[in-house]
Amino acid sequence: MSTHVRARRPRTMPRVKTTVIAAVAYLIGFVFLFPYLVMVLIALRPQEELRVAQWFPDTWDFSAILGFWEGGLADNLLISLQVAVGSTLLVLIVALPAAYYTSRHNFRGRTFFLILVLITQMFQPTSMVVGIYREFFQFGLVDSVWALILVNGGFNLAFAVWILNAYFSSIPRELEEAAFIDGNGRMGALFRITLPLAMPGVITALIFTFIAAWNEFVVALTLATSPGNQPLPVALHSYMGQYSVDWQGLFAGSVIATIPVIILFALIERKVVGGLTAGSIK
Repeated sequence: MSTHVRARRPRTMPRVKTTVIAAVAYLIGFVFLFPYLVMVLIALRPQEELRVAQWFPDTWDFSAILGFWEGGLADNLLISLQVAVGSTLLVLIVALPAAYYTSRHNFRGRTFFLILVLITQMFQPTSMVVGIYREFFQFGLVDSVWALILVNGGFNLAFAVWILNAYFSSIPRELEEAAFIDGNGRMGALFRITLPLAMPGVITALIFTFIAAWNEFVVALTLATSPGNQPLPVALHSYMGQYSVDWQGLFAGSVIATIPVIILFALIERKVVGGLTAGSIK
């Protein structure tokens, strides 16, 4: 019985498919990065060349970047960092135990509690800004960093509870029971097993809260009445006058405002991948 060995043809489809997917991915990435490229070019373009129809300026001007630091906006950048970091820490401190308890205990009113938490996410800060101002005015917290931290933390808490509850619920309880057998208590199983496995959800809540607090404008404009206590998005509004706009200074400040978010992503990007497998290995 003779057998015929047929020569296998080289598989070109997967390679072509991979190339097409990569090309589309690069195209989408360029579409999203293009506005930032224009922002950088305008920030480094001299004032007299803003209306010139060419991509790159004849001379590079760094006066707007230097003017950001010399004009006192560095203090506003520090205020934004305090508000974003403080709101993120507040949300994680409150959301982690709430999400873990609701995912591991079927107590009476659990569904109502989760729905109530979700309902709070439907309210916009803009529609509640008058009530928010009056409340913080009575507590003497107007024009303070603590007011912005509490407001941003409160409005981002619902999302964090829901996303963390979903991650905790997806983790099998048998892993925690195995940790109990090994001598770990509830807190030990949480920090050694459950929390590392839920790290992608924690990072998602962290990123969402940080960016939302970093970009928040309406409540900060209302509560931060003095220029020295305003976050950076509100301070950048000073470049927009009634009859003219300092586009060079505005875009330079916007470029600097994106740097902390880029640094945050660079620091925690590996944590997302590592959290997918960490904690399940004994």
